Amino acid sequence: MSVVENNKIYRILAVDDTRDNLILVQTILESEGYEIDLASDGIKALRQIDQSPPDLILLDVMMPGMDGYEVTRRIRKNPAISYIPILLITAFHESSVVEGLDAGADDFIRKPFDTDELLARVRSLLRLKQSLDEQQKMARQREDFVSRLTHDLRTPLVAADRMLSLFEMETFCKISPEMKQAIAVMIRSNQNLMEMVNTLLEVYRFEAGKKTLNWEVCDLREISQEVVSELLPLTNEKGLTLKIDTSKLDPLGKKAGIIMGDRLELRRVLNNLIANAIKFTDTGGITIRIFETSPHPGNSDSVTIEIQDTGYGIAPEDQATIFERFRQGRNKRSGSGLGLHLSHRIVEGHAGTIQVTSELGKGSLFTLQLPKNT
Repeated sequence: MSVVENNKIYRILAVDDTRDNLILVQTILESEGYEIDLASDGIKALRQIDQSPPDLILLDVMMPGMDGYEVTRRIRKNPAISYIPILLITAFHESSVVEGLDAGADDFIRKPFDTDELLARVRSLLRLKQSLDEQQKMARQREDFVSRLTHDLRTPLVAADRMLSLFEMETFCKISPEMKQAIAVMIRSNQNLMEMVNTLLEVYRFEAGKKTLNWEVCDLREISQEVVSELLPLTNEKGLTLKIDTSKLDPLGKKAGIIMGDRLELRRVLNNLIANAIKFTDTGGITIRIFETSPHPGNSDSVTIEIQDTGYGIAPEDQATIFERFRQGRNKRSGSGLGLHLSHRIVEGHAGTIQVTSELGKGSLFTLQLPKNT
């Protein structure tokens, strides 16, 4: 395999405390056309990787101060460092290989190594690096395409919504009751599609790291009551009960149920969870419980919101993946599978947790836990 692919020359970092070993590796690899950087210890290697990440790391196991295992662990634990293959060079027995692989290394070679074997392992790991880079590039291009597509879709959908509303209000001419009914159906369908597009846009903003939360003081009791008031007509239409239980909150506590967060995004989460509960419940009702929790009595540091329904419930196999993107439930009323994924993202952005417990035929319980200060 040529070391030049798509006008790219592969750069390899060799790390060893013995200069003769570094010179040997440098001579072998440079003769094949690779660009080589050298480091004489683990600290210098980590500094070089932070400043200019290589395509591959050749790492001696036994070095003073910080051995190759620790260097490997630090590289793998650093989220700012994209994946770089690591080839460990060791002179020790099998257990050292196990430790290295467990630390996060990709391959190993024993001293004294054969030149052809070294080059073969280098080529193999660089092929792996190239393959993963191509996959990430394609994923980024796909995400960018979907983001642009959904953004462009909003304009005609908003225009259609406004025009249909004008028809429904008979702005241009009188229309028959049958036509009004048909237009109402079109408006609902268009709004459903617009809501899906908006949700998809928000998902990609979170995943691309372009979403900024606007922090302010949020009263979760107040936000919950607003959402319940808006959704009450839906429960009345189905003959369901919908209530908020704040009996466990201190009625005199000025900060009871209050956290720092993004009010709009938290409202989106509650609206999605409560609307879902209504959608999948035909008899009984939905209860929202709000209370404060803390590992230390008398010093609440988080607010918990439970949303419990008496609906169809969620199959055990679906519960494990319900917050993943585009994971639709088995119920025929299931939507695009984006709402719960977005809710999960928003809660994560608030350093909180969201969980579900459910039993088929007996309903579901979604539990949000949000820190009071983030």
